[in-house]
Amino acid sequence: MKPATAAKKLGIYLPAAPTEFRDKDISREDFQALQSSPPEWLEELRRNGPHPRPVVAQKLNVSIGGLTRGGVTEPLTTADITALLQAPPPWLVTERAVHAKAREEAKLARNRDSARRPQS
Repeated sequence: MKPATAAKKLGIYLPAAPTEFRDKDISREDFQALQSSPPEWLEELRRNGPHPRPVVAQKLNVSIGGLTRGGVTEPLTTADITALLQAPPPWLVTERAVHAKAREEAKLARNRDSARRPQS
């Protein structure tokens, strides 16, 4: 698989990965090895970042669109995320509330739809 695909599946920011990871395709065996016993560089990236936008959004408990609306367009480190969580700016408070409401509405819709389906 391409390095970008592997990075996405591993939850890491590709430009922060070592050159040898970015410059060659990853076989399924290599990918499985990275998942089962991650090297130190992978553990370090997962622990301290920089993190890709989906990971940042998850850690801040907002949507990717919420990050954009809040002006976060660059990858953040774990320290950056921690600082935002400790002293949340107004946009983060708003986006977390919006995201929680959207998740709740989606849950209600799933429950409603499952109740409407005929039981087999």
